[in-house]
Amino acid sequence: MEHDETGCQAPEGPILCVNNCGFFGSATTMNMCSKCHKDLVLKQEQAKIAESSIGNIVNGNCGSNNGVDPVIAETVDVAVASVERKIVSLQPADASASSEGTEVKAKEGPNRCNTCRKRVGLTGFSCRCGNLFCSSHRYSDKHDCPFDYRTSGRDAIAKANPVVKAEKLDNKI
Repeated sequence: MEHDETGCQAPEGPILCVNNCGFFGSATTMNMCSKCHKDLVLKQEQAKIAESSIGNIVNGNCGSNNGVDPVIAETVDVAVASVERKIVSLQPADASASSEGTEVKAKEGPNRCNTCRKRVGLTGFSCRCGNLFCSSHRYSDKHDCPFDYRTSGRDAIAKANPVVKAEKLDNKI
C-alpha cells in the first residue's frame, strides 16, 4: 500500500462543518467550512482587542499608549458555542432627527419614470435635467427636457478649444 509508505491518508469521505451550516469542512480549518473558520478567527481577534482594552482601562493607561499598539502575548481560545451575537442599536440624542430620516426613505420609494410614472428599477435613464425616465421617454424630445443642450455644447467646445493668439512679429530688417 502506497499510503502506508508515504504516511498520507486519504480522507474517508467529505466532512461536514462542525457548526452544521451545511457546507464541507477540512482538517486545516478545524473541520469547519471557510466561512465559519473566518468568523471564528475574527471573533478571536475581537476578543483579544476587547481583553487588551479592558486591561488598559483597569490599569488606568487608556489614552497613554504613546502611539504604540499593545502586544498580546497570550492566546485566547473562544468556543464557537459560547459566543453569542448581540445587536446594539445606537439611538440618536434628538428623536426628531430619526423620524425625519425615516420619512425621507419612505418618500423615495421605487424608481419611476418622471413622465409616465412607470417603474423603471435599475434600467432607468438619468437625463441631464436631473430626472429619471423609462426607455421610451429617455430622449430629450420625448419628455420636454428643460436642459439647454445648445448652450452646453457651445460651452464645452469653447472650453476644449481655447482661443490662441500669437504675439505680433516685428518685421524689422
